[in-house]
Amino acid sequence: MLISVVVPCYNEQEVIQATHQRLVGVLDEITPQWEIIYIDDGSQDQTAQHLRTLQQKEERVKVILLSRNFGHQMAVTAGLDHVSGDVVVLIDADLQDPPEVIKDMIDYWYQGYDVAYGVRTDRQGETWFKLWSAKAFYRIINGLSDVAIPLDTGDFRLMDRRVVEALKTMPERDRFLRGMVSWVGFRQIGVPYQRSQRLAGVSKYPLWKMVRFAADGILSFSLIPLRMAIWVGLFTFVLSIIGILYALVLRLFTSIWVPGWTLLFISTLFIGGIQLVFLGVIGEYIGRIYRENKERPLYLVRERLGFKNYSFETQQSINNDKHLV
Repeated sequence: MLISVVVPCYNEQEVIQATHQRLVGVLDEITPQWEIIYIDDGSQDQTAQHLRTLQQKEERVKVILLSRNFGHQMAVTAGLDHVSGDVVVLIDADLQDPPEVIKDMIDYWYQGYDVAYGVRTDRQGETWFKLWSAKAFYRIINGLSDVAIPLDTGDFRLMDRRVVEALKTMPERDRFLRGMVSWVGFRQIGVPYQRSQRLAGVSKYPLWKMVRFAADGILSFSLIPLRMAIWVGLFTFVLSIIGILYALVLRLFTSIWVPGWTLLFISTLFIGGIQLVFLGVIGEYIGRIYRENKERPLYLVRERLGFKNYSFETQQSINNDKHLV
């Protein structure tokens, strides 16, 4: 058994050495046949230099340096495109997800499960807003999505090689990997664990990135936002009928003809606001279609370290000319 561990990194110079030591300790207890693939996602600190040093000291360590910051999901995708293992583990570099949980995931893999995903029973060191918004997000997306996505999970998970190969056939640009893993199916099981506080550094997901990530999850796995336009349209149509009847009653059965501008003003603003909102929703879907049709690569690699006998043509054949440059 060869275990591949994919670790996306962005400005993690303060924690990367500690992360590597804990990962190596856990992997050596499981099997000597392992590889760790670090992906530097355009870090602006000394992360890339630290990764070079780690690779020079250990041949089982491999490093991918992306040409710029493409985002967490693209960095993970780059790692998945380069793995060689029978099983693949995704874990972030900040040590909030304990590497020791990998042992439990491996046990489930031996029992025949294809995916073992981490379920956060406790999230230490996070604000009440982050906790509340995370819980709300997973419940909202489950209510809207056509695919059931496990609650309180992240990208920390183990996947069988078959699952990884299935993911590599899905080249969409707006990636929500935890939803994609749920979509491919296979036998999956949750592994509860307590999420730790960041060892060092700061979160790479400020509020605006969290909102964008939530939008990717909802819009990538649900058409309900579009269908809501029909429902709201029917609702406003009913309100319009009521307004018309009200105006007719005033005109035919009372002497009050001019009054009514307040109702007209409110209804105009209401309908106009609803139209603008759903034009925005439709525009978001059209924008995603536009990005997909351009067929740009998901990421660009500046340098690869530790990959023997690697060639552009070999990787292209593996990925069906979809992912790499």
